Amino acid sequence: MKIVFLDRNTIGFDIDTSIFKEFGELEEHNSCAPSESKEYIKDADVVIFNKTIMNKDILETAPNVKLLCVTATGYDNIDLEYARSHSIAVCNVRGYSTPAVVQHTFALALYVLERISYYDNYVKSGEYCKAAGFSNFDEKYYELEGKTWGIIGLGNIGKGVARVASAFGCKVIYYSASGNNCSDEYERVEFDELLKESDIISIHCPLTDKTRGMMNLEAFKKMKKSAIIVNVARGPIVDEQALYTALTEDMIAGAGLDVLSKEPMSVDNPLAQYKDSRKLIITPHMAWASVEARTRCMEEIYKNIKGFLDNNPRNRVD
Repeated sequence: MKIVFLDRNTIGFDIDTSIFKEFGELEEHNSCAPSESKEYIKDADVVIFNKTIMNKDILETAPNVKLLCVTATGYDNIDLEYARSHSIAVCNVRGYSTPAVVQHTFALALYVLERISYYDNYVKSGEYCKAAGFSNFDEKYYELEGKTWGIIGLGNIGKGVARVASAFGCKVIYYSASGNNCSDEYERVEFDELLKESDIISIHCPLTDKTRGMMNLEAFKKMKKSAIIVNVARGPIVDEQALYTALTEDMIAGAGLDVLSKEPMSVDNPLAQYKDSRKLIITPHMAWASVEARTRCMEEIYKNIKGFLDNNPRNRVD
């Protein structure tokens, strides 16, 4: 059996992929332009990939492919109808990054909340060496205890954030964009109430027609001026021009983003022009990418292939 890993660079070269050699020949490509896909998978039995498009045009030139393994939870880059009609199994990975994303949510929130950028620069600039006192109160920060943490999307990651926020002493409320998520532990509220009541809002919902652009200027105007928003879900959920306006006009206190509407970041993204790190931190879509999470991801792909070969498919996308 031949296994082809198309965009190997998306998992990082510090992560071992030799486990796949147990199943046969392993061919790896660091990156894969659309024009190269056909050539790379023409004689493959199993294809491992992340962002590469797998549509009819690509797949119809690869008659041996029996299994598509996407190294992510989302699979909108796969032509599922074609795969079904040609008996090609599709498997994704689920839950592998939850601890990492929960952790990063709080890293972003606390960075903004505690004005870490300002105080780090204060010390490294040498100003602290000149100070008359042992402390500094130039930038105010507040405790999480007693604050309201609003969650948009109470899936596995949202629930993980809720547990940690509760441990900090926050009141947790949530909004279910799909209407499907319920919890007896936390209070479910409507979107407008979540905007008005929350001191911190973190986004953990999928990108759908309903959630695309839901954090627009109207939404930011309803938030507290002291509130912080964190997005570790999908970039287009937040209207970036609206967020730029909300930050520059002090509608909200700050934002932490790990995802953007276009990745890598576009030079004409309005947020690229916002340089105040006290109020905005952006990380390059790496909340999911702890060493442990990326290792788990490859282990899940291994189990998906083994399950398929044992006629016991797991994480099958139907």
